[in-house]
Amino acid sequence: MFVFGSKGEISEKFLPLFLKIKKSLLLKLYQKFFVLLFAFFSIQAMAQNSFLAEKDIAIFYPKDFDSLQTLPSLAIVHPLTKQRNLPDNWEIQPKFSLIDGKNAVEINFAESTDLYGTGEVTGSLRRNGREITLWNTDNGNYLQYNGDRLYQSHPWVLGVREDGTSFGIIADHTWKQEIKLNHPIQMISEGPSFRVIVIEKETPQEVVQALGKLTGTIELPPLWAIGYQQSRFSYYPQQQAASIVDEFRNRQIPLDVLWMDINYMDGFRIFTFDPKGYADPKKLNEYLHKNDVKSVFMIDPGVKKEEGYFVYDQGTSGNHWTLNKNNEAFTGKVWPGQCVFPDYTRPETRTWWASLYKDFMSLGVDGVWNDMNEPSVFDGTNGSMPPDNFHRGGGELPKGSHLRYHNVYGMLMVKATREGILETNPNKRPFVLSRSNFMGGQRYAATWTGDNKSTFDYLKESIPMSINLGLSGQPFNGPDIGGFSGDANPELFGQWIALGAYYPFSRNHTSTETVAQEPWAFGEEIEKVSRTAINRRYKLLPYLYTLFREASVNGMPVMRPIYFADIKDKTLREEEQAFLIGKDLMIIPRWAKNVHEPKGNWETIPFEKEDDGYQSIVKLRPGGVVPISKIVQSTEEYSAEKITLLVNLAERGKASGSLYDDEKDGFGYKNGEFSLFEFKAKRVSKNQIKVRIKQKEGNRKIKQQYRIGWVKDNQIHYSAWSYSNNIHLII
Repeated sequence: MFVFGSKGEISEKFLPLFLKIKKSLLLKLYQKFFVLLFAFFSIQAMAQNSFLAEKDIAIFYPKDFDSLQTLPSLAIVHPLTKQRNLPDNWEIQPKFSLIDGKNAVEINFAESTDLYGTGEVTGSLRRNGREITLWNTDNGNYLQYNGDRLYQSHPWVLGVREDGTSFGIIADHTWKQEIKLNHPIQMISEGPSFRVIVIEKETPQEVVQALGKLTGTIELPPLWAIGYQQSRFSYYPQQQAASIVDEFRNRQIPLDVLWMDINYMDGFRIFTFDPKGYADPKKLNEYLHKNDVKSVFMIDPGVKKEEGYFVYDQGTSGNHWTLNKNNEAFTGKVWPGQCVFPDYTRPETRTWWASLYKDFMSLGVDGVWNDMNEPSVFDGTNGSMPPDNFHRGGGELPKGSHLRYHNVYGMLMVKATREGILETNPNKRPFVLSRSNFMGGQRYAATWTGDNKSTFDYLKESIPMSINLGLSGQPFNGPDIGGFSGDANPELFGQWIALGAYYPFSRNHTSTETVAQEPWAFGEEIEKVSRTAINRRYKLLPYLYTLFREASVNGMPVMRPIYFADIKDKTLREEEQAFLIGKDLMIIPRWAKNVHEPKGNWETIPFEKEDDGYQSIVKLRPGGVVPISKIVQSTEEYSAEKITLLVNLAERGKASGSLYDDEKDGFGYKNGEFSLFEFKAKRVSKNQIKVRIKQKEGNRKIKQQYRIGWVKDNQIHYSAWSYSNNIHLII
């Protein structure tokens, strides 16, 4: 005899009994029953241990798998239901085991395979032989734990075999774990057993796209977020912030975003403004907007424990704080002093957190910077919360220890932040930057690589760090240009800004204790170097915006390893000085030595008439067409109505490219209000080429002028401007 009928209804025999039970208790019992029922059938279905969810995606479960301990997945958004049995010849076969009493998986692979990924990591691009601990840590200058434990966690390995065929491995859980990239690969958890997802593809590009399909891709950012950005810890008072914008405009150095670090707050209390230094933040934002500059303000998770402070009072009233092992609100020291921390595993807490942004954003704030969200706790266990803190969960998320939810604390925070911004400004694309995150968190926030240092070693290390983040699903990333701690000097800053113009996220940021680091701070020569480099970024806006659109559609990185140009050329596998932007441009810093370049006639683009000795060498792929525009001072001035098409013909005399364009902000593009143009060039005769322009997708119509810039023998040969869809150039 059953209490519930076949459709989940209560049988008549037991109805009087249930009517005597309080409605809230009945609902909890009802929900708990179906959670347990779902878990039972899930475990039964997984008893087969492995299957194919798609042709090239396999799922492996340990025999003792308990879905309530690791699911729902916070990384995976794509359904993973059984489609067919695992074929006998499937190469990557995880072996579940115990290592030192901990749940683990071991994975054998061909020893000639090159390994990449693992998210935000220090060290070489190629990850073979490295050991990484996934436990998000406030690790200034990457000095603790040999740099093997940083601000983010990506339980992900990309393998590229000798012939270019590739695989990806996801350890699908959030618990603290180690990844040892030896032979075999070992993934060792400090939590329960976990499932493993294996992707098999013909190329690493296809694996990365499959990762994007599984974990989600970035939302298309507003165009202003792709512009050059200036920050400091901190610009204070607000008059200084306004004066920085004046300097950029007076010196004709492009700028799109000015950042406000924690000193704008009243005693470091989040969602407040210092009554002396930032007495009128709305006025500041209006001034920035008048000068075509956006503002981003920092919000940390730590809430000052102080009665009468509205955020603390609301959070206490709503029971929103993370609990310690004694079931009391956990407190720890951060910038304001003793703080409490929201429990973002609770849906009602995320809803409350989102609501805090309404009044804040109404002051004209454009974007939000979530920092310190590992979470960083100055007097806490290893600089954070103790692992035995408790999260109450709710909705889809079960209750659990901080050991389970630590690595996704920042991810859940930025998810709520993004929702709050979107609720306040429903017609604008939100922009959030986060220091801490987890695989899949690219859906909610961009990132930077944390507190680096002003040295050449950190400059050089920024390239493999950014590339591996892109290979781990997060294309919108970059380091602090110039370095955060320590004093930059003219030579270092000149080299760094000349490289920094090509990071997907291009922001100059430094600490209060350091020398000034604005583009003009190191004298006239470096100011010119900075202006030239930033001008190049703005010339490339049509190409960069097209790449960000591609990343939002299929997960492809904006910044890519050189070996993507030829996946079978083993000499390219360890190249980490030079890199690709998209598939068509190769960036070679001026300090780079003995660079392994892909074969073929990659033409150098001569952007300027004179060489200042700092600018990166930019080469155009044979067969590539790259759209560029005129120099502008901000993305507000940008338009795709007048575009130069840089062309480098391949051996067979052909080349192709594309251009994406929309209204720069808002969500009209989701309803087809965009334009995606396709360019096809071909040689007509020895000295003549023709480019055909076609609108491939979208219903947005704009009147455009084009000209050809034929890049040949380190020169650019230009055609006349034309409104035609077929342009000819004779040289």
